Amino acid sequence: MPFTPYHVGPHGCLALPLNRFLDIPVFIGANVIIDLEPLIVMTFNLDYPVHGYCHTLLIGGVLGLLWAFAAYPFRRALKAVMNVIRLPYSPSLAKMLISGATGACLHVLFDALLYNEMNPSWPLPGNPLYGHFSHKAVYTFCALCFVPTLLIYIALVVHNRKKTSP
Repeated sequence: MPFTPYHVGPHGCLALPLNRFLDIPVFIGANVIIDLEPLIVMTFNLDYPVHGYCHTLLIGGVLGLLWAFAAYPFRRALKAVMNVIRLPYSPSLAKMLISGATGACLHVLFDALLYNEMNPSWPLPGNPLYGHFSHKAVYTFCALCFVPTLLIYIALVVHNRKKTSP
C-alpha cells in the first residue's frame, strides 16, 4: 500500500484503544516512514523494488526505532499536537520505541498481504502472507476500519473531556 492513508483505519483501531501504551504520533510516523521507499522509487523511476528492504520486518523495525529516537527530542511539540486533537499524551522513550517498531512492522505485515514481491521476513526469501486475501478484500477492510477508528476517537475525546471538566 504505497498510500499510507489506507493504514489509518485498521491501525487506528489498534493504536487508539492502546493510547496508554503506544505513542500515537510515533506510531503514525513509523507508518509514513516505511512508505517513503515506494514514494522515492516511483517518483524517480528507480530500478529497485517498490516494496524493497524497508518493507521487511527487520529493516522496517529498525527504521521505526530510528524514527522514535528522532522524534524523542520533539515530544513537547508532539504533545501540543495531541492537545489540539484532544488526546492525552504522556511520552517516554520506551513507549516511543515500542510504538515506532510496532507501527513499522504492522505496516509491513499489512502490505505483505498485497504484494508478492515483498520479503517481509528477509533475509528469508518469499512472502508467506501473500495471496490469502484479495486486494479488494484488504482495501475494503481498511476502508471499513475508518468507521470504528472514528468512533473510538470520538469516545476517547468525550471520555477525556469528562475527566478534565469540573
